Amino acid sequence: MSIFARSSIHMTKKETQEKIALGKMLPLMEAFYTIQGEGAHTGTAAYFIRIGGCDVGCHWCDVKESWNEQLHPPTLTDVIVKEAKVHANTVVITGGEPLMWSLDYLTESLRNSQIKTHIETSGAYPLSGKWDWICLSPKKTKLPLSKIYQEADELKMIVHNEHDFEFAEEQAAKTSGNCQLFLQPEWSKKELMTPKIVAYVMKNPKWKISLQTHKYLNIP
Repeated sequence: MSIFARSSIHMTKKETQEKIALGKMLPLMEAFYTIQGEGAHTGTAAYFIRIGGCDVGCHWCDVKESWNEQLHPPTLTDVIVKEAKVHANTVVITGGEPLMWSLDYLTESLRNSQIKTHIETSGAYPLSGKWDWICLSPKKTKLPLSKIYQEADELKMIVHNEHDFEFAEEQAAKTSGNCQLFLQPEWSKKELMTPKIVAYVMKNPKWKISLQTHKYLNIP
């Protein structure tokens, strides 16, 4: 049994629910040390914490197994942080949609250990936690809440079809002037959309290209 699986074994259901509400337990899907494959920090080492639960429902999502939080065991946040400290000085919180849960306790614990906190989110839920980097990736199925646009350090737009360029511009117009803008081809359409993204960025150089380099490298 893993360190994560053991963390809640002696708790009652009520105790578990109380800790989840406080962010002291989270439905952990997986955690792993790897290379960031996308966006502004591509190529850098980071420890990823993937939290279960998502109702945004992107049809092209490549981690649909994260959607149902009931499939992922509530894990003590202190245990998650303890394991993260072994691996890296940067942690990326992702999902699923991690902002479905309170992340204040998690980020406070990480930052107290001098670990940088990054998040990847659709922005569809209120922002909790304190972050060194916020990657906002809006989805048409459930748009971001208005407050997060000005907080985002990075806007990552997934391009699945031609209309997504228009959607990307609409979303970029809501961000701050310091937000880095990325267009990323949806993996199943990369052969079709990558040349279109290249042409678009050459005409609109405020944008940068993001690729899922971890998939090319065959790493998590």
